[in-house]
Amino acid sequence: MLIAATYIPGQAAANTNGVGSLTFERSQWHMGSMQKATNLRNICVYCGSGPGRNKAFAEAARDFGRILAAESIGLVYGGGSLGLMGETARSVIRHGGRVTGIIPAFLSAREHMLLEAHELIVVENMHQRKHLMFMKSDAFVALPGGLGTLEEFVEQLTWSQLEQHQKPIVLANIDGFWDPLLSLFARMREESFIRPGLELHLEVVDRVDAIIPAITRALIPRDETAEAEAEAKVTAKF
Repeated sequence: MLIAATYIPGQAAANTNGVGSLTFERSQWHMGSMQKATNLRNICVYCGSGPGRNKAFAEAARDFGRILAAESIGLVYGGGSLGLMGETARSVIRHGGRVTGIIPAFLSAREHMLLEAHELIVVENMHQRKHLMFMKSDAFVALPGGLGTLEEFVEQLTWSQLEQHQKPIVLANIDGFWDPLLSLFARMREESFIRPGLELHLEVVDRVDAIIPAITRALIPRDETAEAEAEAKVTAKF
């Protein structure tokens, strides 16, 4: 069971090495001029804890953070302050948006958890992190990143392929970073590992300003009963 405690911003954070989870909340954020439909409230972003060598990656992360804030869509992400994770989150905050960070206690020091986040949840393990990220998000986006980014993105893609959820998934192929992965997907289709009945439900874009339009096109009108059933299926996996 996930146990949360709320702390007032500015007070010292409690020791995160124990059992349970700690939630840090910051209350102020503004509503942008382009409020989206209620079924697009938060987007989960997977991306690297490093910046990568290509400066276009950090630029894309900052631009997407600005777009999220302008569209009044909350960011849900892994809670770190380093690399593309930090670039995205700080950009959202800088432009007046809302950030929810979810990080396991064992990564809180290694990834320098972002204390400026409006909501910072420290959990016990990676399973709890992924569970909460799924539950709090209406869509998923992968920016450039490493194995962690790839693993979490592909897991959501697999659950969608197996009809465990219908939340949109977008691959942001910045400067062709994900071309090798897309080639692998094509090879899987050629070999019939991806086949009718097991198709990928994936939007691919090459610019961050195309992400939200792609999600909007893929959104399915919210059915609260069906959504609750789908989330129960995912919860059962943890």
